[in-house]
Amino acid sequence: MLYLDYSRGLSGTWTPNIYGGRENLEAIAFLTRTNTIVHQRCAGVMMIAEESTAWPSVSRPVEQGGLGFGFKWNMGWMHDVLAYMRMHPHERKYHHNKLTFGIHYAFEENFILSLSHDEVVHLKGSLLQKMPGGQWEKFANLRLLLAFMYAHPGKKLLFMGAELAQLNEWSHDQALDWALLENPSHKTLSHFVGALNKLYRSERALFEVDFKSTGFEWVDVDNAEECIIAFLRKGKDPRNAQLFVFNFSLISRPSHRIGVPFPSAYQQVFSSDAAEYGGLGRALAPTDVMAAEIPHAGQAFSIALPIPALSAIVLKPAPAAQDR
Repeated sequence: MLYLDYSRGLSGTWTPNIYGGRENLEAIAFLTRTNTIVHQRCAGVMMIAEESTAWPSVSRPVEQGGLGFGFKWNMGWMHDVLAYMRMHPHERKYHHNKLTFGIHYAFEENFILSLSHDEVVHLKGSLLQKMPGGQWEKFANLRLLLAFMYAHPGKKLLFMGAELAQLNEWSHDQALDWALLENPSHKTLSHFVGALNKLYRSERALFEVDFKSTGFEWVDVDNAEECIIAFLRKGKDPRNAQLFVFNFSLISRPSHRIGVPFPSAYQQVFSSDAAEYGGLGRALAPTDVMAAEIPHAGQAFSIALPIPALSAIVLKPAPAAQDR
């Protein structure tokens, strides 16, 4: 709707606007007027744009020059991350930027991270079937993908069937394969998604400052060789933080050093490798890991912890009163 030349092919098959441009001025007026009226009449309504170009300020108020939507699907993040996850772990180190590039524009719009129906139809396969490796690796990669989505800035959209680790791609002609939940692997994956939702709701750092850069801080961004990234999500009080560490490789790291900002204990609150979620239970026990005064990666302190292969770990710093 936004472009006069969208899918029109060569020039001459469309007519420019009165200023000679390709923008559809009438469509823009319609969208901004619609969003203005809806928000005036329906407090709290969500108007969400599925828009895949670089059109600016889609989710900014009309009075600020935006289109007036409340949210916009993050198509770039979805394409990059799914492309990365489909690769064999041995190849991922060459495409590290597909994980990290999304932060460059993450706060330009009110983004929704969209793993939608579009990704599981038309012979694209289900999310589980996109994952590489044998059965255990597929499930571990799917847990890793979902944990990364919940940790990353932006609201979440997970299409039906992913929470069951659906085997077949979605079809509107039939129900979901609910019988899969009788299989332990699918049952534990469903439990994993429930646990992610519980973590998301209970930790304000994961949603309180979602659309501002102050709610995010890289801790380990350049470790392409080991396929490891780590970052902090922070609430309005930056001390209210969650530390996420991801290992996208097939190699477990028994004592990996991570820079941290606070001289406190860090307690593991979540691990995708926990046995209750179908993992191997190789991660830390839920006990404190004390930060050492060893500078690392631009941080004044650091911790050393084991990071299992194909896993995500979440740690929470102790309150400031407990700092050493």
